[in-house]
Amino acid sequence: MKTPDSRFYCPLIQNGIVTLDENESTHAVKVCRAAQGDLLELCDGQGHFAVGTIVTANPKACQVEISKVETPMPQRPLLNLAIACLKDDALEEVVFHAAQTEIASITFLRTDYSQEPKNSDLHKLVRRSELKSLVSLKQSKKPWLTEICGPVEFKEWLKGYHGDLVLCDVDGEKAAPKEVIDKLTNTVDSGEATTPVTLLVGPEGGFSPDEIRMTREFTSGKSYALNLGNTRLRARTAAIVALGKLL
Repeated sequence: MKTPDSRFYCPLIQNGIVTLDENESTHAVKVCRAAQGDLLELCDGQGHFAVGTIVTANPKACQVEISKVETPMPQRPLLNLAIACLKDDALEEVVFHAAQTEIASITFLRTDYSQEPKNSDLHKLVRRSELKSLVSLKQSKKPWLTEICGPVEFKEWLKGYHGDLVLCDVDGEKAAPKEVIDKLTNTVDSGEATTPVTLLVGPEGGFSPDEIRMTREFTSGKSYALNLGNTRLRARTAAIVALGKLL
């Protein structure tokens, strides 16, 4: 009996026998060479883990018997990332790295200075990013899958958003806001601890003056500004550095 050094995605984790989809089954049986009687670590991206025993080692429909489901983190993380659309494969790179951390979602924003490639098919970009988020879920062994949202116009997104904002801005404070850190580490009252926090990262060149003004005047939650240091960072780098300050 062995346990492959990998975690497998199963959207429905419950006691009894579950069937992995073809991609996960192929990975388990053909790539990891798991056989009947071997153990698999499963996750559903919704806060649940399980260790199951393979009862049918079919590379197209591997069946696993689960006897115990664990819920180490029942509440979805409060921290989110919203980043402007970037050119080339920059957004996919951001997703691959950021989705390894405990953030609830990544939203692609169309901003005044967004640098999207001409004739871009962002539907394909979103789909590829969803796959990268799934890979990151399994690789990082975290409880929650990072949701991929958008693309959406920044001003429309801001109108519908309720929660706190942390804007990456050269005029911001160099230290992460204590109130935000306390909330993310669950050291505040339970009511306040359920309010989401979204980290805002602009495109190359930053947000426009109008977008910065709207963020600072935001009234459906608290708004903070965070300085990322003395050097000028690429947008894809800024996202990871900013997450490091908050997590």
